[in-house]
Amino acid sequence: MSGHDSKYFSTTKKGEIPELKEELNSQYKDKRKDAVKKVIAAMTVGKDVSSLFTDVLNCMQTENLELKKLVYLYLINYAKSQPDLAILAVNTFVKDSQDPNPLIRALAVRTMGCIRVDKITEYLCDPLQRCLKDDDPYVRKTAAICVAKLYDINAELVEDRGFLEALKELISDNNPMVVANAVAALAEIQDNSSKPIFDITTITLTKLLTALNECTEWGQVFILDALSKYKAADAREAENIVERVTPRLQHANCAVVLSAVKMILQQMELISSPDVIRNLCKKMAPPLVTLLSAEPEIQYVALRNINLIVQRRPTILAHEIKVFFCKYNDPIYVKMEKLEIMIKLASDRNIDQVLLEFKEYATEVDVEFVRKAVRAIGRCAIKLERAAERCISVLLELIKIKVNYVVQEAIIVIKDIFRRYPNTYESIIATLCESLDTLDEPEAKASMIWIIGEYAERIDNADELLESFLETFPEEPAQVQLQLLTATVKLFLKKPTEGPQQMIQVVLNNATVETDNPDLRDRAYIYWRLLSTDPEAAKDVVLAEKPVISDDSNQLDSSLLDELLANIATLSSVYHKPPETFITRVRTVQKTEEEEFPEGIEGGYTETSSSLVVDGGASLPQPPPAAAPVPDLLDLMGLDGGDDSNAIVPVDQPAAGPPLPVVLPASSGQGLEISGQLVRKDGQIFYSLNLENNTNIPLDGFMIQFNKNTFGLAAGGPLQVPQVQPGTSARTLLPMVLFQNIAPGPPNSILQVAVKNNQQPVWYFSDRLSLLVLFMEDGRMERSAFLETWKSLPDSNEVSKEIPGITINNVDSTIEQLASSNMFFIAKRKNANQEVLYLSAKIPKGIPFLIELTAVIGVPGLKCAIKSPTPEMGPLFFEALETLLSHRG
Repeated sequence: MSGHDSKYFSTTKKGEIPELKEELNSQYKDKRKDAVKKVIAAMTVGKDVSSLFTDVLNCMQTENLELKKLVYLYLINYAKSQPDLAILAVNTFVKDSQDPNPLIRALAVRTMGCIRVDKITEYLCDPLQRCLKDDDPYVRKTAAICVAKLYDINAELVEDRGFLEALKELISDNNPMVVANAVAALAEIQDNSSKPIFDITTITLTKLLTALNECTEWGQVFILDALSKYKAADAREAENIVERVTPRLQHANCAVVLSAVKMILQQMELISSPDVIRNLCKKMAPPLVTLLSAEPEIQYVALRNINLIVQRRPTILAHEIKVFFCKYNDPIYVKMEKLEIMIKLASDRNIDQVLLEFKEYATEVDVEFVRKAVRAIGRCAIKLERAAERCISVLLELIKIKVNYVVQEAIIVIKDIFRRYPNTYESIIATLCESLDTLDEPEAKASMIWIIGEYAERIDNADELLESFLETFPEEPAQVQLQLLTATVKLFLKKPTEGPQQMIQVVLNNATVETDNPDLRDRAYIYWRLLSTDPEAAKDVVLAEKPVISDDSNQLDSSLLDELLANIATLSSVYHKPPETFITRVRTVQKTEEEEFPEGIEGGYTETSSSLVVDGGASLPQPPPAAAPVPDLLDLMGLDGGDDSNAIVPVDQPAAGPPLPVVLPASSGQGLEISGQLVRKDGQIFYSLNLENNTNIPLDGFMIQFNKNTFGLAAGGPLQVPQVQPGTSARTLLPMVLFQNIAPGPPNSILQVAVKNNQQPVWYFSDRLSLLVLFMEDGRMERSAFLETWKSLPDSNEVSKEIPGITINNVDSTIEQLASSNMFFIAKRKNANQEVLYLSAKIPKGIPFLIELTAVIGVPGLKCAIKSPTPEMGPLFFEALETLLSHRG
């Protein structure tokens, strides 16, 4: 529409539909065109104008290109709700696809591709085949994208009609934009298919590199992304590819630059010449620096990507640290990212400059930024041993400023420095002790108490200092209580005099009798028993030499970093999470071939699903749910409501639902009974909770926190529960997120939970974390993939267990039951009188479980064996399987 068409949006008439109907059927062309514009305007602002479908359809037969475009736009919007009437437009589409005007031919085929109606799809094939071989490149490039859309609707049809071969032929097209669109379409089809659709060969490579110089910027992005997946045969080929791609680094479009960087980084892995690598690093620095001159939003995306790049190739920007110095007008999110990168690039050569910057930032007005800057100084001290003394000098200068939050953050990082360099900088403890009275934050208090306990023998009045904290022991947050307990025990073991002896008695009494916190109580009992039975053993345990902490500036695991670098310039590189954690693809696979399975399994099956689903059911990639900040469980006492207006979780209060297991009985919760269970619903994990108020007062202000656990499960937002009146209950589904707060050590199914409200103390309880809720909907494997994975995993990755209490009475119902928990049937075989079933499942991060179940029908006893890259998950799997099969109806 032109700039004069805003008038079509301002109508306030009543009875508008009959008038529009009349105008659409007018004999005057201009009147019909105006009427269609009014219809589109009404549709745009959300009015339902579907009743005008046939009238708008009648306007399709026109030579006016603008009117035709408007009618096609209407059709795309309403064809799904009126599929039978949409068929009436097919003849016009077919006719328009042979129009002499290439714009109309392209418009027709594009519109047919956008109308996702099966009945129309059948008629699209012939026009699409013609348009793929059209003389005009504009028509061919439009048709290429249409093939990808058609594949999404009906993959089998695309394969049968030879559209994939036609697309591959377009890669040899003489028009670069046609090549780019063909690459984009093939890449999207490959993402939705488990078969190899788009393999770049040496011949294809040359054609793509030639097209790269001539196509538009987005065409270049498509081609570069495809090239980044190509594995060069040797170092010479990798160097040649990089040489052809390097000019793209000078492009004005940020997306092209980042895609070129991604492609070059992938090929650099194969290049062995140090001189070539050094030159490439020099060439990549200026374009990355240039990205930091763009708008703040682009800067942020660039910084998140640079953060990954410098973890793999720090030399690229080693001499450019000044560009990451924060400007006064940078938004806070840009400043925070720049700080992270400065820490990663800090070296003995530039540390003086960096410390001057950090010291300057520590006097800013933004409290969070100041805290991060102070912590950055500490992280540099831990990273660079030779610069540690200079870092400590700066921290001491900041402490002398006497700004409360600066002092507290400095004490937290100095504790880490003491851990990194034991018996080196303890002379500054006296200065730290001067700030003791100003500490009011749990982490700062806990750090100071740790320092006093750890170096009690060097502090003359250590007992007095700890005693000042003991006066408020019951009111302190759990983090401080735990540290106080340990520090007092250390003091007693180092100075077993009368003062510390009285203190230890008071602390142990407070921590065992006066507390409801199970962690604190358990630790206190352990210390008490150690001290009363074997003080020497207590010394060995409590005063044991602690492992030296290490530099955490490159915190990403190597394999995760590889995956993120392969996804530079995508959402994955901004979130710093693999794509599968926030998007799930369900692929179409037809299984017909007979293959030999482990121990001669026979038989096969057919899968029938074809769609791209994002977690939560949306049709486009969405950012992952923002997790609430996850402090340690024992910090819960210090939580405040905060501003959670952006993370509200709606309360689901069904009138009736399956009863949930009681996790906190009313007798333990002073009248509050909590029932809860983890459930999986629509591809997402929820914590289903029922809060029953058996007290005499209303309860409100509910909050929840989860302790560190094997899978890092945490609340995806605050617990939103209305006020619960006496004698009533409230039920809710709390969305959960994974990998937020992972507990170290072997996997276990314990989920420790803390719930508080405004009227009662914090309630702690334990629930069981069933592996079943983690099994993903796309866990079904091809038979060939199952076989290949089974063979590739060593025998040491297989674990098995006999489950005596389970009886399999019917194979089909058992398979159905397992499928309901996302354990998918692959095949079965007979072994004497035993039935052997093979199934597959998958948990987040793409970890597969290959399952073998052996049983005699109707006889108690089930043997279960699994093969997985993580065999340590075996006990959790067996526990979940036993629970599932023992609750059969």
